[in-house]
Amino acid sequence: MPELPEVETTRRGIAPHVEDREIVEVIVRQRRFRVPVPSDVEESLIGSRFGELTRRAKYLLLPVGERTLLWHLGMSGSLRLARVGDQPRKHDHVDVVFDDGAILRYHDPRRFGFVDWLAGDVDTDTRLARLGPEPLSSAFDGDRLYQLSRGRRAAVKPFIMDNAVVVGVGNIYATEALFLAGIDPRRAAGRVSRERYARLAEAIKEVLAAAITQGGTTLRDFVSGTGEPGYFAQRLNVYGRAGQPCRRCGAELRQIVLGQRASVFCPICQR
Repeated sequence: MPELPEVETTRRGIAPHVEDREIVEVIVRQRRFRVPVPSDVEESLIGSRFGELTRRAKYLLLPVGERTLLWHLGMSGSLRLARVGDQPRKHDHVDVVFDDGAILRYHDPRRFGFVDWLAGDVDTDTRLARLGPEPLSSAFDGDRLYQLSRGRRAAVKPFIMDNAVVVGVGNIYATEALFLAGIDPRRAAGRVSRERYARLAEAIKEVLAAAITQGGTTLRDFVSGTGEPGYFAQRLNVYGRAGQPCRRCGAELRQIVLGQRASVFCPICQR
């Protein structure tokens, strides 16, 4: 599933090629997604230009005049650049064609993603309004985690994966950040100290920033908007390494299930 680093990598990859370029054609081969493609997308986009592409959590926002397209990649989606004449593959469902021959092509085998108009703005659209702060922003820190965690008996790992607490900390990055901070993912969120939450917040920022720099984590078929794979998987300390030795202490890494997600940790380094 594309997580925040993968979506940010996609945004950075496609933005220079689609911003302020005239849209000359829109081809929708499949309209049935988690949210159906709006019937007026073709008419509204042709002759228009995208403004500055931004991201909120795992949503891409593409402004078009006074409206904004909200694009979500779902579990298997990707936005890639193609050229006029490049034949669509199976599951290439939407093409946005620009005046210089570039194509923004949406590929989604499972069709759990969608493209839809933003309802109002980021503060009023129901899909965005209740999201927590961006993890790399100054609005997110250890104090926020500490305050929101008081009295919570749930484990700390699903707590930091809650999008109302902070956005974009998916399973891979939560697992890695907890390892860097030395915190057992099973520990009750309400029993983590302010000092340890400060370390965890910094670890989350470090892991996500590194993943973005490396182009995301390619576990199955993720590639950036320009077709490049992500290389952060080569730097994973614990995720996907159950039964292997810890890179710090050599102990055997253990795997458990938390919140229906696999979680790998070091029983020595994390407490």
